[in-house]
Amino acid sequence: MTLNPADDAFAETLAAQLPEGTLRRAEPRHLEEPRGRWTGVSEWVALPRDTDEVATILRACNAARVGVVPLGGGTGLVGGQVAPEGTPAPLLLSLERMSAVRSVHPEENVLIAEAGAVLADVQAAAREVDRLFALSLASEGTARIGGLLATNAGGVNVLRYGNARDQVLGIEAVLPDGSVLRGLKRLRKDNTGYDLRNLLIGAEGTLGVITAASLRLAAVPAAQGTALMVVESPEAALALLAMARSQIGEGISAFELMSRTGFDFLAETLPEVRQPWDEPPEWCVLIELGLARGLDPAEALETLFAEALEAGLVRDGMVAQSDTQRGEFWAMRERMPEANRLVGAISSHDISLPLGAVAAFIERGAPRLAEIGEFRINAFGHLGDGNLHYNVFPPRGGRREDHVSQREAIKRTVHDLVHEMEGSVSAEHGVGRLKVEDLERYGDPARLAAMRAIKAALDPAGIMNPGAVLRREAG
Repeated sequence: MTLNPADDAFAETLAAQLPEGTLRRAEPRHLEEPRGRWTGVSEWVALPRDTDEVATILRACNAARVGVVPLGGGTGLVGGQVAPEGTPAPLLLSLERMSAVRSVHPEENVLIAEAGAVLADVQAAAREVDRLFALSLASEGTARIGGLLATNAGGVNVLRYGNARDQVLGIEAVLPDGSVLRGLKRLRKDNTGYDLRNLLIGAEGTLGVITAASLRLAAVPAAQGTALMVVESPEAALALLAMARSQIGEGISAFELMSRTGFDFLAETLPEVRQPWDEPPEWCVLIELGLARGLDPAEALETLFAEALEAGLVRDGMVAQSDTQRGEFWAMRERMPEANRLVGAISSHDISLPLGAVAAFIERGAPRLAEIGEFRINAFGHLGDGNLHYNVFPPRGGRREDHVSQREAIKRTVHDLVHEMEGSVSAEHGVGRLKVEDLERYGDPARLAAMRAIKAALDPAGIMNPGAVLRREAG
Protein backbone atom coordinates (compact mmCIF):
# COMPACT_ATOMS: atom_id res chain seq x y z
CA MET A 1 0.00 0.00 0.00
CA THR A 2 1.19 3.49 -0.79
CA LEU A 3 2.48 5.74 1.97
CA ASN A 4 3.29 9.42 1.70
CA PRO A 5 6.41 11.07 3.11
CA ALA A 6 6.37 13.28 6.19
CA ASP A 7 7.50 16.27 4.15
CA ASP A 8 7.52 19.97 4.97
CA ALA A 9 3.92 20.43 3.80
CA PHE A 10 2.66 17.67 6.09
CA ALA A 11 4.79 19.00 8.95
CA GLU A 12 3.25 22.43 8.59
CA THR A 13 -0.26 20.97 8.74
CA LEU A 14 0.55 18.79 11.75
CA ALA A 15 2.36 21.55 13.63
CA ALA A 16 -0.79 23.68 13.51
CA GLN A 17 -2.60 21.00 15.54
CA LEU A 18 0.04 20.76 18.27
CA PRO A 19 1.60 23.03 20.90
CA GLU A 20 4.59 25.02 19.71
CA GLY A 21 7.85 23.07 19.84
CA THR A 22 6.24 19.64 19.57
CA LEU A 23 7.39 19.12 15.98
CA ARG A 24 11.09 19.53 15.23
CA ARG A 25 13.66 18.71 12.59
CA ALA A 26 15.15 15.27 13.22
CA GLU A 27 18.65 15.25 14.68
CA PRO A 28 21.39 12.69 13.97
CA ARG A 29 20.65 10.95 17.30
CA HIS A 30 17.15 10.22 16.05
CA LEU A 31 18.42 8.56 12.87
CA GLU A 32 21.02 6.15 14.23
CA GLU A 33 21.00 2.67 15.69
CA PRO A 34 23.75 1.09 17.81
CA ARG A 35 25.23 -1.24 15.21
CA GLY A 36 25.38 1.35 12.45
CA ARG A 37 23.71 -0.86 9.85
CA TRP A 38 21.05 1.67 8.90
CA THR A 39 20.65 5.42 8.89
CA GLY A 40 17.13 6.77 9.10
CA VAL A 41 15.65 8.94 6.36
CA SER A 42 13.14 10.83 8.52
CA GLU A 43 13.21 14.62 8.38
CA TRP A 44 10.79 15.37 11.21
CA VAL A 45 10.36 14.15 14.78
CA ALA A 46 7.35 14.75 17.03
CA LEU A 47 7.92 14.98 20.79
CA PRO A 48 4.49 14.89 22.45
CA ARG A 49 3.98 15.75 26.11
CA ASP A 50 0.92 13.61 26.77
CA THR A 51 -1.31 10.87 25.41
CA ASP A 52 -3.77 13.25 23.81
CA GLU A 53 -0.98 14.75 21.71
CA VAL A 54 0.09 11.26 20.63
CA ALA A 55 -3.51 10.64 19.57
CA THR A 56 -3.57 13.88 17.56
CA ILE A 57 -0.35 12.89 15.80
CA LEU A 58 -1.50 9.38 14.86
CA ARG A 59 -4.88 10.64 13.73
CA ALA A 60 -3.20 13.11 11.37
CA CYS A 61 -0.72 10.55 10.07
CA ASN A 62 -3.45 8.00 9.46
CA ALA A 63 -5.55 10.51 7.51
CA ALA A 64 -2.55 11.57 5.39
CA ARG A 65 -1.17 7.99 5.04
CA VAL A 66 2.16 9.03 6.54
CA GLY A 67 4.26 6.35 8.22
CA VAL A 68 5.17 6.61 11.91
CA VAL A 69 8.25 5.13 13.58
CA PRO A 70 7.99 5.14 17.40
CA LEU A 71 11.27 5.94 19.11
CA GLY A 72 12.26 5.02 22.65
CA GLY A 73 15.83 5.08 23.92
CA GLY A 74 17.24 4.00 20.56
CA THR A 75 19.05 0.99 22.07
CA GLY A 76 17.38 -1.70 19.93
CA LEU A 77 19.72 -3.98 17.98
CA VAL A 78 17.47 -5.10 15.10
CA GLY A 79 16.74 -1.81 13.35
CA GLY A 80 13.19 -1.38 14.59
CA GLN A 81 13.73 2.29 15.44
CA VAL A 82 14.93 3.54 12.04
CA ALA A 83 13.37 3.62 8.60
CA PRO A 84 16.17 3.22 6.04
CA GLU A 85 16.55 4.52 2.51
CA GLY A 86 13.88 3.23 0.16
CA THR A 87 11.05 3.99 2.59
CA PRO A 88 8.91 7.13 2.18
CA ALA A 89 10.34 9.32 4.96
CA PRO A 90 8.14 8.60 8.02
CA LEU A 91 7.47 10.80 11.00
CA LEU A 92 9.52 9.85 14.05
CA LEU A 93 7.52 9.80 17.26
CA SER A 94 9.74 10.16 20.31
CA LEU A 95 8.23 9.57 23.75
CA GLU A 96 11.21 11.10 25.57
CA ARG A 97 9.15 13.99 27.00
CA MET A 98 6.58 11.59 28.44
CA SER A 99 8.85 10.31 31.20
CA ALA A 100 6.83 10.67 34.40
CA VAL A 101 6.22 8.07 37.04
CA ARG A 102 2.51 8.80 37.42
CA SER A 103 1.89 6.91 40.64
CA VAL A 104 3.31 4.26 42.94
CA HIS A 105 1.21 1.81 44.95
CA PRO A 106 3.63 -0.11 47.17
CA GLU A 107 0.85 -1.90 49.04
CA GLU A 108 -0.29 -3.32 45.68
CA ASN A 109 3.22 -3.78 44.23
CA VAL A 110 2.31 -1.56 41.28
CA LEU A 111 4.00 1.42 39.65
CA ILE A 112 2.49 3.38 36.75
CA ALA A 113 5.04 4.96 34.42
CA GLU A 114 4.89 6.74 31.09
CA ALA A 115 6.50 5.17 28.07
CA GLY A 116 9.38 7.64 27.96
CA ALA A 117 10.55 6.85 31.49
CA VAL A 118 14.11 5.51 31.55
CA LEU A 119 14.33 2.02 33.05
CA ALA A 120 16.92 3.07 35.65
CA ASP A 121 14.60 5.83 36.86
CA VAL A 122 11.71 3.38 37.22
CA GLN A 123 13.96 1.03 39.17
CA ALA A 124 14.96 3.93 41.44
CA ALA A 125 11.33 4.94 42.00
CA ALA A 126 10.56 1.37 43.06
CA ARG A 127 13.53 1.32 45.45
CA GLU A 128 12.28 4.50 47.12
CA VAL A 129 9.29 2.54 48.43
CA ASP A 130 11.38 -0.57 49.20
CA ARG A 131 10.22 -2.45 46.14
CA LEU A 132 11.93 -3.96 43.10
CA PHE A 133 11.16 -3.51 39.43
CA ALA A 134 12.98 -6.58 38.26
CA LEU A 135 13.53 -5.86 34.56
CA SER A 136 17.30 -5.40 34.28
CA LEU A 137 19.65 -5.19 31.30
CA ALA A 138 22.87 -3.51 30.25
CA SER A 139 21.17 -0.52 28.58
CA GLU A 140 18.94 0.33 31.55
CA GLY A 141 20.46 3.81 31.87
CA THR A 142 19.19 4.70 28.38
CA ALA A 143 16.41 2.29 27.42
CA ARG A 144 12.86 3.55 27.93
CA ILE A 145 9.82 1.65 29.17
CA GLY A 146 7.84 2.01 25.94
CA GLY A 147 10.57 0.52 23.79
CA LEU A 148 11.27 -2.23 26.31
CA LEU A 149 7.63 -3.27 26.27
CA ALA A 150 7.31 -2.89 22.50
CA THR A 151 10.16 -5.38 22.09
CA ASN A 152 9.25 -7.54 25.10
CA ALA A 153 12.78 -7.16 26.44
CA GLY A 154 14.41 -9.89 28.49
CA GLY A 155 17.56 -9.26 30.51
CA VAL A 156 19.29 -11.09 33.32
CA ASN A 157 16.31 -11.73 35.62
CA VAL A 158 13.99 -13.58 33.23
CA LEU A 159 14.66 -16.86 35.01
CA ARG A 160 12.88 -15.58 38.13
CA TYR A 161 10.65 -12.70 37.05
CA GLY A 162 9.94 -13.35 33.38
CA ASN A 163 10.22 -11.18 30.27
CA ALA A 164 8.93 -7.61 30.12
CA ARG A 165 5.36 -8.73 29.37
CA ASP A 166 5.32 -10.77 32.59
CA GLN A 167 5.97 -7.60 34.59
CA VAL A 168 3.04 -5.61 33.19
CA LEU A 169 -0.53 -5.50 34.51
CA GLY A 170 -1.99 -2.99 32.08
CA ILE A 171 -1.11 -0.52 29.36
CA GLU A 172 -2.33 2.70 27.86
CA ALA A 173 -1.80 2.93 24.11
CA VAL A 174 -2.85 4.92 21.08
CA LEU A 175 -4.04 2.89 18.11
CA PRO A 176 -3.28 3.88 14.49
CA ASP A 177 -6.59 5.72 14.03
CA GLY A 178 -5.88 7.91 17.05
CA SER A 179 -8.21 6.13 19.45
CA VAL A 180 -6.86 5.63 22.96
CA LEU A 181 -6.84 2.23 24.62
CA ARG A 182 -7.17 3.08 28.32
CA GLY A 183 -6.06 -0.13 29.96
CA LEU A 184 -3.98 1.08 32.91
CA LYS A 185 -5.59 -1.38 35.29
CA ARG A 186 -3.89 -2.59 38.43
CA LEU A 187 -5.68 -5.93 38.39
CA ARG A 188 -4.12 -9.38 38.62
CA LYS A 189 -7.30 -10.90 37.22
CA ASP A 190 -9.28 -9.42 34.34
CA ASN A 191 -10.87 -12.12 32.21
CA THR A 192 -12.94 -9.88 29.93
CA GLY A 193 -12.07 -10.92 26.41
CA TYR A 194 -9.04 -10.60 24.17
CA ASP A 195 -5.75 -9.69 25.85
CA LEU A 196 -4.91 -6.51 23.96
CA ARG A 197 -2.17 -5.73 26.46
CA ASN A 198 -0.13 -8.71 25.38
CA LEU A 199 -0.97 -8.10 21.74
CA LEU A 200 0.68 -4.68 21.83
CA ILE A 201 3.57 -5.76 24.04
CA GLY A 202 6.13 -7.28 21.69
CA ALA A 203 4.52 -5.81 18.56
CA GLU A 204 7.46 -3.41 18.10
CA GLY A 205 5.27 -0.41 17.41
CA THR A 206 3.56 -1.99 14.41
CA LEU A 207 0.06 -1.99 15.94
CA GLY A 208 0.07 1.21 17.98
CA VAL A 209 2.07 3.30 20.42
CA ILE A 210 2.32 2.34 24.09
CA THR A 211 2.13 5.56 26.13
CA ALA A 212 2.09 4.24 29.72
CA ALA A 213 2.07 1.00 31.67
CA SER A 214 1.06 -0.41 35.05
CA LEU A 215 4.18 -2.27 36.09
CA ARG A 216 4.36 -5.16 38.51
CA LEU A 217 6.76 -4.65 41.43
CA ALA A 218 8.25 -7.31 43.70
CA ALA A 219 9.62 -7.47 47.21
CA VAL A 220 13.30 -6.60 47.52
CA PRO A 221 15.15 -9.78 48.50
CA ALA A 222 16.34 -9.51 52.09
CA ALA A 223 19.67 -11.08 51.24
CA GLN A 224 21.57 -11.52 47.99
CA GLY A 225 24.40 -13.83 47.10
CA THR A 226 26.55 -14.07 43.99
CA ALA A 227 28.97 -16.78 42.94
CA LEU A 228 31.16 -17.78 40.03
CA MET A 229 31.45 -21.51 39.43
CA VAL A 230 33.77 -23.09 36.89
CA VAL A 231 32.02 -25.90 35.06
CA GLU A 232 33.41 -28.60 32.82
CA SER A 233 31.03 -27.93 29.93
CA PRO A 234 27.69 -26.36 28.98
CA GLU A 235 26.12 -29.75 29.69
CA ALA A 236 27.53 -29.62 33.22
CA ALA A 237 26.21 -26.06 33.58
CA LEU A 238 22.69 -27.28 32.79
CA ALA A 239 23.02 -30.09 35.31
CA LEU A 240 24.19 -27.51 37.86
CA LEU A 241 21.12 -25.38 37.10
CA ALA A 242 18.85 -28.36 37.73
CA MET A 243 20.66 -29.07 41.01
CA ALA A 244 20.38 -25.41 42.05
CA ARG A 245 16.66 -25.38 41.34
CA SER A 246 16.16 -28.50 43.42
CA GLN A 247 18.05 -27.01 46.35
CA ILE A 248 17.10 -23.33 46.19
CA GLY A 249 13.88 -23.22 44.17
CA GLU A 250 12.63 -19.77 43.16
CA GLY A 251 15.46 -18.00 44.97
CA ILE A 252 17.64 -18.10 41.84
CA SER A 253 17.48 -14.68 40.18
CA ALA A 254 20.06 -15.21 37.43
CA PHE A 255 22.11 -18.04 35.97
CA GLU A 256 24.51 -16.78 33.31
CA LEU A 257 26.83 -18.83 31.11
CA MET A 258 30.19 -17.37 30.03
CA SER A 259 33.01 -18.82 27.93
CA ARG A 260 36.79 -18.51 27.66
CA THR A 261 36.43 -16.53 24.45
CA GLY A 262 34.43 -13.86 26.27
CA PHE A 263 37.03 -13.59 29.03
CA ASP A 264 39.79 -13.30 26.43
CA PHE A 265 37.90 -10.50 24.70
CA LEU A 266 37.57 -8.63 28.00
CA ALA A 267 41.30 -8.94 28.66
CA GLU A 268 42.07 -7.81 25.13
CA THR A 269 39.78 -4.78 24.94
CA LEU A 270 38.77 -3.83 28.50
CA PRO A 271 41.71 -4.71 30.76
CA GLU A 272 40.27 -2.56 33.56
CA VAL A 273 37.56 -5.22 34.07
CA ARG A 274 38.99 -7.30 36.88
CA GLN A 275 39.00 -11.06 36.38
CA PRO A 276 39.49 -13.25 39.46
CA TRP A 277 41.81 -15.81 37.89
CA ASP A 278 45.20 -16.08 36.27
CA GLU A 279 44.01 -18.47 33.59
CA PRO A 280 40.39 -18.04 32.45
CA PRO A 281 38.26 -21.20 32.47
CA GLU A 282 36.72 -22.64 29.33
CA TRP A 283 33.22 -22.34 30.84
CA CYS A 284 31.85 -20.58 33.88
CA VAL A 285 28.45 -19.70 35.34
CA LEU A 286 27.49 -16.61 37.29
CA ILE A 287 24.74 -17.35 39.82
CA GLU A 288 22.71 -14.74 41.67
CA LEU A 289 20.40 -15.56 44.56
CA GLY A 290 17.82 -13.36 46.28
CA LEU A 291 16.44 -14.91 49.45
CA ALA A 292 13.93 -14.02 52.13
CA ARG A 293 14.83 -12.87 55.64
CA GLY A 294 16.37 -15.61 57.76
CA LEU A 295 17.99 -17.43 54.84
CA ASP A 296 21.72 -17.20 54.12
CA PRO A 297 22.55 -17.01 50.37
CA ALA A 298 26.28 -17.55 50.95
CA GLU A 299 25.54 -20.76 52.84
CA ALA A 300 23.16 -21.88 50.06
CA LEU A 301 25.79 -21.24 47.40
CA GLU A 302 28.50 -23.04 49.38
CA THR A 303 26.24 -26.06 49.85
CA LEU A 304 25.44 -26.04 46.14
CA PHE A 305 29.13 -25.88 45.24
CA ALA A 306 30.03 -28.75 47.58
CA GLU A 307 27.41 -31.07 46.12
CA ALA A 308 28.23 -30.04 42.55
CA LEU A 309 31.93 -30.65 43.19
CA GLU A 310 31.19 -34.12 44.50
CA ALA A 311 29.02 -34.78 41.42
CA GLY A 312 31.82 -33.69 39.09
CA LEU A 313 29.91 -30.71 37.70
CA VAL A 314 32.24 -27.97 38.92
CA ARG A 315 35.96 -27.79 39.60
CA ASP A 316 36.38 -24.36 41.12
CA GLY A 317 34.27 -21.51 42.44
CA MET A 318 34.05 -18.43 44.60
CA VAL A 319 31.27 -16.70 46.48
CA ALA A 320 31.35 -12.89 46.51
CA GLN A 321 32.39 -11.66 49.96
CA SER A 322 31.29 -8.04 49.51
CA ASP A 323 29.17 -5.78 47.33
CA THR A 324 32.40 -4.67 45.64
CA GLN A 325 33.31 -8.22 44.68
CA ARG A 326 29.74 -8.90 43.60
CA GLY A 327 29.96 -5.86 41.32
CA GLU A 328 33.24 -7.15 39.89
CA PHE A 329 31.67 -10.52 39.08
CA TRP A 330 28.75 -8.86 37.33
CA ALA A 331 31.01 -6.41 35.47
CA MET A 332 32.49 -9.33 33.54
CA ARG A 333 29.06 -10.38 32.31
CA GLU A 334 27.61 -6.92 31.76
CA ARG A 335 30.60 -5.58 29.83
CA MET A 336 30.98 -8.62 27.61
CA PRO A 337 28.75 -7.09 24.86
CA GLU A 338 30.96 -3.99 24.91
CA ALA A 339 34.07 -6.13 24.48
CA ASN A 340 32.34 -7.94 21.60
CA ARG A 341 31.70 -4.62 19.85
CA LEU A 342 35.31 -3.57 20.27
CA VAL A 343 36.58 -6.85 18.79
CA GLY A 344 34.02 -6.63 15.98
CA ALA A 345 31.64 -9.51 15.30
CA ILE A 346 31.06 -10.72 11.76
CA SER A 347 27.58 -11.93 12.69
CA SER A 348 25.73 -11.75 16.03
CA HIS A 349 22.80 -13.97 16.96
CA ASP A 350 20.19 -13.62 19.71
CA ILE A 351 18.71 -17.10 19.91
CA SER A 352 16.79 -19.31 22.31
CA LEU A 353 16.66 -23.06 22.58
CA PRO A 354 14.95 -25.69 24.70
CA LEU A 355 17.16 -25.99 27.78
CA GLY A 356 17.93 -29.59 26.98
CA ALA A 357 19.25 -28.61 23.54
CA VAL A 358 21.63 -25.82 24.55
CA ALA A 359 24.70 -27.99 25.06
CA ALA A 360 24.11 -29.95 21.84
CA PHE A 361 23.68 -26.71 19.89
CA ILE A 362 27.01 -25.36 21.14
CA GLU A 363 28.69 -28.67 20.31
CA ARG A 364 27.22 -28.85 16.80
CA GLY A 365 27.50 -25.17 15.89
CA ALA A 366 31.28 -24.83 15.72
CA PRO A 367 31.89 -27.70 13.23
CA ARG A 368 29.18 -26.34 10.91
CA LEU A 369 30.73 -22.89 10.93
CA ALA A 370 34.18 -24.40 10.34
CA GLU A 371 32.92 -25.57 6.96
CA ILE A 372 32.60 -21.87 6.00
CA GLY A 373 35.89 -20.63 7.44
CA GLU A 374 38.02 -20.09 10.52
CA PHE A 375 36.25 -18.14 13.26
CA ARG A 376 36.17 -17.47 16.98
CA ILE A 377 32.80 -18.01 18.71
CA ASN A 378 31.66 -16.29 21.87
CA ALA A 379 28.62 -18.13 23.23
CA PHE A 380 27.26 -16.60 26.41
CA GLY A 381 23.98 -15.52 27.91
CA HIS A 382 20.99 -16.32 30.06
CA LEU A 383 21.30 -20.07 30.42
CA GLY A 384 18.43 -20.24 32.89
CA ASP A 385 15.91 -19.35 30.18
CA GLY A 386 17.71 -20.88 27.19
CA ASN A 387 18.74 -17.54 25.65
CA LEU A 388 22.20 -17.56 24.06
CA HIS A 389 24.08 -14.72 22.46
CA TYR A 390 26.00 -16.67 19.85
CA ASN A 391 28.44 -14.31 18.17
CA VAL A 392 30.95 -15.14 15.44
CA PHE A 393 34.26 -13.26 15.11
CA PRO A 394 37.31 -13.30 12.82
CA PRO A 395 40.25 -15.45 13.85
CA ARG A 396 42.87 -13.82 16.05
CA GLY A 397 44.60 -11.11 14.04
CA GLY A 398 41.80 -11.04 11.46
CA ARG A 399 39.48 -8.16 10.57
CA ARG A 400 35.71 -8.17 10.39
CA GLU A 401 35.83 -6.32 7.07
CA ASP A 402 37.55 -9.29 5.46
CA HIS A 403 34.60 -11.57 6.25
CA VAL A 404 31.63 -9.46 5.20
CA SER A 405 30.95 -11.76 2.25
CA GLN A 406 30.54 -14.68 4.69
CA ARG A 407 28.05 -12.93 6.99
CA GLU A 408 24.91 -14.23 5.31
CA ALA A 409 26.23 -17.81 5.17
CA ILE A 410 27.16 -17.65 8.86
CA LYS A 411 23.75 -16.34 9.88
CA ARG A 412 21.96 -18.91 7.74
CA THR A 413 24.03 -21.74 9.21
CA VAL A 414 23.36 -20.66 12.79
CA HIS A 415 19.67 -20.01 12.25
CA ASP A 416 19.13 -23.26 10.33
CA LEU A 417 20.59 -25.18 13.26
CA VAL A 418 18.45 -23.24 15.74
CA HIS A 419 15.35 -24.08 13.68
CA GLU A 420 16.33 -27.75 13.43
CA MET A 421 16.58 -27.86 17.22
CA GLU A 422 13.15 -26.23 17.69
CA GLY A 423 14.52 -22.92 18.92
CA SER A 424 13.87 -19.29 18.02
CA VAL A 425 16.07 -16.99 15.94
CA SER A 426 14.95 -14.03 18.05
CA ALA A 427 14.99 -14.46 21.81
CA GLU A 428 14.90 -11.01 23.39
CA HIS A 429 15.84 -8.37 20.80
CA GLY A 430 12.80 -8.67 18.56
CA VAL A 431 12.48 -8.88 14.78
CA GLY A 432 12.75 -5.24 13.75
CA ARG A 433 13.92 -4.87 10.18
CA LEU A 434 16.94 -7.11 10.57
CA LYS A 435 15.03 -10.38 10.92
CA VAL A 436 11.99 -9.88 8.68
CA GLU A 437 13.31 -12.40 6.19
CA ASP A 438 14.19 -14.82 9.00
CA LEU A 439 10.64 -14.62 10.32
CA GLU A 440 9.32 -15.44 6.87
CA ARG A 441 11.77 -18.32 6.47
CA TYR A 442 11.34 -19.97 9.85
CA GLY A 443 7.95 -18.75 11.07
CA ASP A 444 4.88 -20.95 11.20
CA PRO A 445 2.70 -20.08 8.15
CA ALA A 446 -0.54 -20.05 10.13
CA ARG A 447 0.97 -17.74 12.73
CA LEU A 448 2.29 -15.38 10.07
CA ALA A 449 -1.11 -15.29 8.37
CA ALA A 450 -2.75 -14.43 11.70
CA MET A 451 -0.19 -11.69 12.33
CA ARG A 452 -0.85 -10.14 8.91
CA ALA A 453 -4.60 -10.28 9.53
CA ILE A 454 -4.20 -8.52 12.88
CA LYS A 455 -1.99 -5.87 11.29
CA ALA A 456 -4.54 -5.29 8.52
CA ALA A 457 -7.40 -5.01 11.01
CA LEU A 458 -5.76 -2.56 13.39
CA ASP A 459 -3.62 -0.65 10.90
CA PRO A 460 -5.31 -0.88 7.47
CA ALA A 461 -3.33 2.08 6.11
CA GLY A 462 -0.07 0.43 7.18
CA ILE A 463 1.33 3.54 8.87
CA MET A 464 2.75 1.97 12.02
CA ASN A 465 6.49 1.28 11.83
CA PRO A 466 6.30 0.25 8.17
CA GLY A 467 8.74 -2.52 7.26
CA ALA A 468 9.32 -3.70 10.81
CA VAL A 469 8.38 -7.29 11.81
CA LEU A 470 6.24 -7.81 8.68
CA ARG A 471 7.42 -6.92 5.19
CA ARG A 472 5.73 -3.83 3.84
CA GLU A 473 3.48 -4.62 0.90
CA ALA A 474 4.35 -2.79 -2.29
CA GLY A 475 1.85 -0.39 -3.78
